[in-house]
Amino acid sequence: MHTFYPFMTTSLIVISAIFVAIGWRQIIAGKREAHQRTMLWGAFFALAFFILYLIRTLFFGSKPFGGPDELRIVYFVFLVFHILLATTSGVFGLITLSHAFNKRWAKHKRIARPTSVMWFATAITGVTVYLLLYIIYPSDEVQSLFDAIFHF
Repeated sequence: MHTFYPFMTTSLIVISAIFVAIGWRQIIAGKREAHQRTMLWGAFFALAFFILYLIRTLFFGSKPFGGPDELRIVYFVFLVFHILLATTSGVFGLITLSHAFNKRWAKHKRIARPTSVMWFATAITGVTVYLLLYIIYPSDEVQSLFDAIFHF
């Protein structure tokens, strides 16, 4: 459970980013209805990720960085960057969806591209965090989220 659950949640965010990429291609090709459906699937997988991530974090805790001490500060800076990027792109995603649902197409179009790029970067950095914590430097230790982030 402790290794499958993080793999599953990381997979959800990757699937979400794939749907966003497909949706981006669809709107460029002028396929508005397909774009809308695809982007809603992307939002669904992002929401599923977020809910399951919160459940995992609250009930199972988080993994601290298990790598060498000399890389701990680099990992910390990278993790903080990922968290800020994920939070920002999540908020921008909600705003982008809101513009679409309210048919404010000019605003939607203006914010959608940078939001998508942020989402892709969030997925990439999220996969990197997963690889660092569960594949490259695995640890059996589990801590509260706060301790896992700020524990030096």
